[in-house]
Amino acid sequence: MSEERFGEFVLVRRHGHVAELVLDRPKAMNAVSSEMGRSIAGACAALAADRDARVVVLTSSHERAFCVGADLKERNSFTDADLRRQRPVSRGAYTGVLELPMPTVAAVHGYALGGGYELALSCDLIVADRTAVVGLPEVSVGVIPGGGGTQLLPRRVGSARAAELIFSARRVEAEEAAGLGLVDVLVERGRDREEALALGARIAGNSPVGLRAAKRAMRLGQGLDLRAGLEVEDAAWRTVAFSGDRAEGVAAFNEKRKPQWPGE
Repeated sequence: MSEERFGEFVLVRRHGHVAELVLDRPKAMNAVSSEMGRSIAGACAALAADRDARVVVLTSSHERAFCVGADLKERNSFTDADLRRQRPVSRGAYTGVLELPMPTVAAVHGYALGGGYELALSCDLIVADRTAVVGLPEVSVGVIPGGGGTQLLPRRVGSARAAELIFSARRVEAEEAAGLGLVDVLVERGRDREEALALGARIAGNSPVGLRAAKRAMRLGQGLDLRAGLEVEDAAWRTVAFSGDRAEGVAAFNEKRKPQWPGE
């Protein structure tokens, strides 16, 4: 297993074709400061360009929290001009995760609030343990979810459910969160990282070309009518139909062996 650090607060560990993106600011429960935001964006840019990374799993080094959101202590010292200058940095962190071209899995335990939950929402799948507490409480401090929450949560749970959660600013504990679809897989206490990495490994066994194309088709097709969505799907299919991965996959199936994906 290799490791690479991006700034002081972000670490990338390699587990074969699974890249673990670790939020590593434990003294602040992973509150996202400007520095940490730049590091998340930098790590995501590097991973997006890495053809060896087939899956990214987003984890936390803090025992009691995934991420408590924006660093409000830092924000408290900002002038209006500071806040305007910081906004692209903040957006870069969330869109960095959201726009990763490969499948992404968040491993959530403890608090995942505000921007912390938005980082998880930016992933394709969320694995949570029974200590997880999620929510978007931004209106309780005079702002709105600004890391994608107002757009990603309705797409996940529907507009009325998202409205109730965002307008009430309430925190939702793990079992209810699973029931509402706020997280996808609920596991026993302390097993979120292990289970998310195992899920990532299962996903990474599939064609990297196919995985990226399937994600692209699903993301681009969201919100389109069916006819337009099927055109998006067809375009994605054409990018894989004549690929080395497709040829290898068919050959391996017929030869009853494990495929050796060329990734192109």
